[in-house]
Amino acid sequence: MKKENVPVRTTVNVTVNGTARQTDIDTRTLLVDFLRDHLGLTGTHIGCLTGNCGACTVVLDGVTVKSCTVLAADVEGCQVMTIEGLTPLGKDRLHPLQQAFVEHHGLQCGYCTPGMVLSAYHLLQENPHPDEVTIRNSIAGNLCRCTGYQNIISAIRTAATVMK
Repeated sequence: MKKENVPVRTTVNVTVNGTARQTDIDTRTLLVDFLRDHLGLTGTHIGCLTGNCGACTVVLDGVTVKSCTVLAADVEGCQVMTIEGLTPLGKDRLHPLQQAFVEHHGLQCGYCTPGMVLSAYHLLQENPHPDEVTIRNSIAGNLCRCTGYQNIISAIRTAATVMK
């Protein structure tokens, strides 16, 4: 008799953008799918599904990760911040990083922008005064096919000044 593959389910308890969440999921669910499909946080984009493009970048316990490479079940008890958590609901202004991206034309199609902004956010938390080489190194895991990166670098430098 052939054994069927029956999905194994688990309950994951995680804090996302400051809100405690408890959700029943298939243990094979990727964090990116959990955020988008189970929590409705569609700002985290699905790109390559291999961790190469950075469109799915989120901040997990203070470190940027490619959410397409992490199982949702593995974030039990963790803190996750998505692009939606950068500026809490009810605020009528953009975060300084988001505003700088707009002002410096650091986005065109916008697909890479959430991951790029969160990578820059993490950098500025670790190093509030980065030079250009440091900025380039910190966003190296995020691909952008539209801007040529120079406007993104200008935006991050401006945000660093504003966020002092």
